[in-house]
Amino acid sequence: MQVVILAGGFGTRISEESHLIPKPMIEIGEKPILWHIMKYYAAFGHTEFIICCGYKQYVIKEFFADYYLHMSDITFDFTNENKMIVHNNYSEPWKVTLIDTGLTTMTGGRIKRVEKYINNETFMMTYGDGLSNVNLNELVNFHKSYHKIATVTAIQPGSRFGMMDIDDDENISNFKEKDIEDGGWINGGFMVLNSEIFKYIDGDDCIFERQPMEHMAVNGELKAYKHSGFWQCMDTLRDKEYLSSLWKNNQAPWKVW
Repeated sequence: MQVVILAGGFGTRISEESHLIPKPMIEIGEKPILWHIMKYYAAFGHTEFIICCGYKQYVIKEFFADYYLHMSDITFDFTNENKMIVHNNYSEPWKVTLIDTGLTTMTGGRIKRVEKYINNETFMMTYGDGLSNVNLNELVNFHKSYHKIATVTAIQPGSRFGMMDIDDDENISNFKEKDIEDGGWINGGFMVLNSEIFKYIDGDDCIFERQPMEHMAVNGELKAYKHSGFWQCMDTLRDKEYLSSLWKNNQAPWKVW
């Protein structure tokens, strides 16, 4: 199943590092958080990625352009026609499509811009700044069992995020983006979307978490997969330091490979 990752925002809340590189390229244990997200999906067999780039998109492109060089043992033989010998290739068996979806394009617009790269099938989508140990196999099976357009992983991290009203059948009846702070269920990313999702997105100015998700909720097309395990976004430098400490101390719940 293809995985779409939103990686084009400015990351203003962690500007200490994002003024130099895109937020998804900020490192956790000497690897970008984007790499950690992709490794997690790959551990469940999802190895085809479409990355929606924007702000400083060239940094992401250069990372993958040189990826196999960074991950391999290499001899540069300048005595033999500048020959390069790759001894061991430790790069990942991934297919990565990098799309420049615009500098100021909103989240919905970024998804809409990669429509032509989606194989007209169900796909997965997440943000390039969040890590979790959500069971992706169970998430996909949950989505398929209800035959709805979208399934959102719902978590309960506290306040400062948009809220969702979820009934006893895991239907999302109301989606409210960041307007209350009462510690209820919130959008944790790690979504599964049917290709019909593109009908709900107008253009570059469309914020996916507002009109599309609100309309799907009203139409009964939005399901919630409740996840009570680990989830952490990287909004601030403090968040980055917390994730780095988990990785450094071999306590990272998302490291399942």
